[in-house]
Amino acid sequence: MNRVVFHIDVNSAFLSWTAVKILKEGGQQDIRSVPSVVSGDPSDRRSIITAASIPAKKLGIKTATPVSMALRKCPDLVIVSGDWEWYGRCSRGFIDICRSYSPVLEQFSIDECFLDMTFRLKGRDPVEVANSLREQVKQTLGFTVNVGIGPNKLLAKMASDFEKPDKVHTLWADQVEGKMWPLGVRDLLWVGKKTEERLVSYGIRTIGQLAKLDLQHLTRLVGDKFARQLHDNANGLDGSPVVTDRPEAKSYSAERTFSKDLSDPKDIDRALFKVACLVAHRIRKDKFRASCVSIFVKRTDFTVSQKQGTLSQPTDITALILNEARRLLPEIWDGETPLRQVGLGVSRLTHDTAEQMTLFEDPKMEYYRKWDEEYDKARERNEDPRTLAYKKQ
Repeated sequence: MNRVVFHIDVNSAFLSWTAVKILKEGGQQDIRSVPSVVSGDPSDRRSIITAASIPAKKLGIKTATPVSMALRKCPDLVIVSGDWEWYGRCSRGFIDICRSYSPVLEQFSIDECFLDMTFRLKGRDPVEVANSLREQVKQTLGFTVNVGIGPNKLLAKMASDFEKPDKVHTLWADQVEGKMWPLGVRDLLWVGKKTEERLVSYGIRTIGQLAKLDLQHLTRLVGDKFARQLHDNANGLDGSPVVTDRPEAKSYSAERTFSKDLSDPKDIDRALFKVACLVAHRIRKDKFRASCVSIFVKRTDFTVSQKQGTLSQPTDITALILNEARRLLPEIWDGETPLRQVGLGVSRLTHDTAEQMTLFEDPKMEYYRKWDEEYDKARERNEDPRTLAYKKQ
């Protein structure tokens, strides 16, 4: 039996979800129909755009653009803030509908997923079923999706990126040459900017040219392992299965119990630093970001106090998690009473990577990210990353 895979992608997810929320709350204007954007802080012109409407994109306003630059292109631009809790609700509703079509579902991000429909079509036309799913999402949840259909995950994903919004597209093996090969190499899944630049510098501009390139030649350009992947993908080949989601963690935490009671704020801060490093490493490893940070302290009489706070956006950056914990600590500890234990946890987890778009707001963010990369590498080498951390702190 021939495989049939769907890739379902929410159109302009953050902006669409924000638009639905505004309309539900009685708003009269659908921000999807006008030049509009979502940004971290609408009042701060230095904020970065995390989502843009189609009318805004037609004016050249893209994600990761500073609000100030966008306003120069469109002075009447509608700017709204994001709501991560609401986005989570929309995502869960979207995934629930998709799962009703097939239990073999792999969530690719907060706003997209794969479905293996091979044994679920029951003789029906895949396009007919995809249109039914698309309409159900629109009528039930109020936002639109694109559905790509293909014989594997790669081609389904490529198909869903064709004309938007609110469309169904197919990309079968016999359509690869006509639909996919004319596209630029950057349009191929997993080809980034640097790989594109390298390929183009050698005259390889389209996916078709990449598909026909001698594998040995391609290996000299990008290395053996990546060359094989690119060559297969350019020819529409992908054997990866749709991996049914496993139950995911709802929170991560770590604690440190002291061999003797501590009361020096520097010692407590160092302990908090250690657990923050460990928790942040764990969520990065599992490709999560968290928007809620909680801490607790246990005193010598075994009484416990705890406090939690909410970040402006989900993050996996140690420094941001630690800074929130430091902010919370004075609310549950007087800075003098001896403590026997300190703990830190994170929750409200998401796989979404939109936080990356706001890194430019703080020049220290790039340093924080590189610092975390070194910490993660040290753990992979079975070294003690805390030693490295203290040297660099």
